[in-house]
Amino acid sequence: MGLLIRFVIIAFVVYLFYRGIRYLVDPKRKLDEAYEQEQYYFYDDVKNVRKNFFITYKGALFEGEKYLGTTEDSFDVVSIFVWVKDETKLQGFTKDDFHFLSSEISSNYPKAEISWKNPIEKLMKTR
Repeated sequence: MGLLIRFVIIAFVVYLFYRGIRYLVDPKRKLDEAYEQEQYYFYDDVKNVRKNFFITYKGALFEGEKYLGTTEDSFDVVSIFVWVKDETKLQGFTKDDFHFLSSEISSNYPKAEISWKNPIEKLMKTR
């Protein structure tokens, strides 16, 4: 009986350790933390085209939708549509900020054309 109790306690400690490690390395938790601290973080499952990606930058949360298509020699993400979750968080953003975000997206999806939703699209089209 004592051996069984020890085994159960050890198994419980191992389970808690496992859950703790999973919590610490969870990318969704890192995204939420970066959003709260107004830092940059790119959250994406590159291998799953159906899942949207999220970027937090300067206190704003952006979501991007990926579209699969054909390139000259393969199937790849060819189009990305990006919007901000809360437009009021865009106050203080400049074109340079959106160029930075575009370059970060392009580093993961070099063959994709990036489109922004209004009002970002209007800002990017002005000279």
